[in-house]
Amino acid sequence: MLTLFLKEIKEFFSSITGYLVVIVFLLVNSMFMWIFRGSFNVFDLGVANIDTLFVISPWVFLFLVPAITMNMFAGELKSGTMELLLTRPLSEFQIIFSKYLAAVTLVLIALIPTFFYLFSINSLAAPIGNVDYGAILGSYIGLFFLAAVYSAIGIFASSLSKNAIISFLLSVLLCYVFFLGFNNLAFLGFTGKVADFIISLGINDHYRSISRGVIDSRDIVYFLSVISIFVFLSKLRLESRKW
Repeated sequence: MLTLFLKEIKEFFSSITGYLVVIVFLLVNSMFMWIFRGSFNVFDLGVANIDTLFVISPWVFLFLVPAITMNMFAGELKSGTMELLLTRPLSEFQIIFSKYLAAVTLVLIALIPTFFYLFSINSLAAPIGNVDYGAILGSYIGLFFLAAVYSAIGIFASSLSKNAIISFLLSVLLCYVFFLGFNNLAFLGFTGKVADFIISLGINDHYRSISRGVIDSRDIVYFLSVISIFVFLSKLRLESRKW
């Protein structure tokens, strides 16, 4: 598993695409936080926080994570190395989990430089250090789980096609459906508890809950459940090649 995990990390950064994905993520967030005028700009807000990062990142991740995962299985299928990979002493689950962990790790690598935003906000606060670190920690945890779900969806989408572009588009669509699709569905005439239940099926409701700084076990269970479902679907997809 470790060999396959390291292979995915190495392949991602062996081309300019890997670096561009990370740079674009940081650039988009930085432009909204520090340069573009408006409600997302830290100086215009006049408040020492990095909420902009946690508002913008789910939308950037909507494209970033599929870009990371799109070739993980599609590339193997296209090159014909998938059959060779399946002959190794690894189970389908181990193969999927290795690639999944690699995807999550790559997202975490992209997040690490955002700590510079935190250092900047800490220095700008009055007095210095007057920052709500509890809420920020909760937001980072929420962002991690959101990226983890996107990664599981992306891995599944990558297993469905030999074409990386198709895998990318399918992953973006599925991630959007799970992020905001249920919210949109809930407003189509549903009210009360039914609407609340439909909204609770989406990522955004649980992401916003954790981002408030309150770690609720129901949110954790939700994220782990969605991740497990898509990992299981990916496993079924690989096993179906033997049928």
